[in-house]
Amino acid sequence: MDKKIEKKTWTLKRIATYGGISLFVLFIVYQFIFADRRSTFKTDKNKLTISTVQRGEFKEFIPQTGTVEPSRTVYLDAIEGGNIKRIVSESGKLLKQGDVILELTNLNRELSVLQQEASFNESINRARETKLNIMRNDLEQRQLLALIDNQLQILEPQYNRQKQLYEKKLIAKQEFEQTEANYRYNLERKRITYEVYKNDSIDRIRQLKAVSTSERQMTLSLEGVGKILDNLVIRAPIDGQLSTPHWEIGQAVNQGQRLGQVDILGSYKVRVPIDELYLPKISTGLPASTTFANKEYRLVITYIYPTIQNGRFEVDMNFEGETPQGIRRGQSLRLRIELGQASEELLLPVGGFYKDTGGNWVYVLEADNKAVRRNIKLGRKNSENFEVLEGLNPGDRVITSSYENFGNNEVLILN
Repeated sequence: MDKKIEKKTWTLKRIATYGGISLFVLFIVYQFIFADRRSTFKTDKNKLTISTVQRGEFKEFIPQTGTVEPSRTVYLDAIEGGNIKRIVSESGKLLKQGDVILELTNLNRELSVLQQEASFNESINRARETKLNIMRNDLEQRQLLALIDNQLQILEPQYNRQKQLYEKKLIAKQEFEQTEANYRYNLERKRITYEVYKNDSIDRIRQLKAVSTSERQMTLSLEGVGKILDNLVIRAPIDGQLSTPHWEIGQAVNQGQRLGQVDILGSYKVRVPIDELYLPKISTGLPASTTFANKEYRLVITYIYPTIQNGRFEVDMNFEGETPQGIRRGQSLRLRIELGQASEELLLPVGGFYKDTGGNWVYVLEADNKAVRRNIKLGRKNSENFEVLEGLNPGDRVITSSYENFGNNEVLILN
C-alpha cells in the first residue's frame, strides 16, 4: 500500500531565501542606526603639524622689539643763534664735562651785548655816585654838628664865667648879653641840626638800602649779559660720547636748534613701543627677557611715557644685573614682556588652526590615521601656547596646522 509523503515547510531553498532577506534587512538597519555617516576628508599626514596637549607653566607675555639707547642722554640745543665759527670736537669723540664742542659767532648779538654792558655800567656808576652823595651829605652834617659842639665847648664856660661876673656887677650887661645870645643860639642850632640829621639818617638808610639793592641787581644783570656770549660756545654738559650731524664752518644755527647729544657710555636702556591695547596691563616693575649672543638677560619696566602716537605708547626698560656686552645704541632687541605671574595650566601649542576655527574647535587624533572634530574652549594666549579651558585632556594629540583645505568635514582620514 502506497504511503503519502508530506511536503516540508522549511526547505533549504526557502531557508536560504529568507536568510538572505534577513541579512539584507539587518544590513540596512545597521547602516541607518550604527554606521558612521559623518563627512570625511582624506589628507596627507606628513603635511600636518600634530601637537600634544600637556600641562605646563603658562606665562602671559607679549613679544616686542625694542631699541637700545644710552641710559642717560643730554641733548645739545643752541641757546643763541649764529654761524659756526670753529668746530673743535667731531661726532663720536669721547668728551669730558666742559670740553668745547664748537664755537658760534653772532655779530649782532655781540654788539647788543656790548651796548647792554655799557648801559649797565653807566647805571651802576650812577648808583655808586648816588651812594657817594648820600654819604657826603651825611659827612657834612656830622662835620656841622662837630663844629657846633666845638663852639659850645668854648661858649659854655665863657657864658658861665660872665654870668657870675655879671651877677657881681663886674662886667657890663651888654657884654654878658652878647655872650649869652651866642651861647643860646648855638644850643638851638645844635638841637635843630641834630633833629635834621636824625631824620636824614633814617631816610639815608632807606636810600642806601634801595641803591645797594639796585646796584646788586644791575651787577648780576651785567654778569648775565656777559654770559650771553658764553652761550655762543657749545660745551659738553657731561662726560660721554658726542653724537652730532655733519657740520660745516659758516653753517647757520637757529636759536633752540638741536645740535646733537652726549651719551653716557657703558650704561644702556631699551625703548620699547607697545600697542595701546596692552596699556591697561602695562605697569612699572613688569619683568621682561631678551636673548643676546645666546644668553638670556632680564629687564624691568622703569618708565611709561604718557603720550600715545599712531596707536602705540613707549616704555623704558633697564637691565637687571648684568648688561649684555657688545650692544650698541640703535641696536634692536627681541623682548618678551611678562604680563602676570606664571601658573600651571593645560597648554595647547599655537598654530595656524586658530585663524580657521577661532579657537572654538580642533581636530583630535583618535588613531594614527584618523582625526575627529571636537569643540573646545581656549583662554589666554602667549606667543607659544593657548590656555585650554574645556574640551581637551592631557595627552590628546591635536592637529595645530592650518585647516584651510579641510572645509567643514568632521573626520579626517590621514594617509
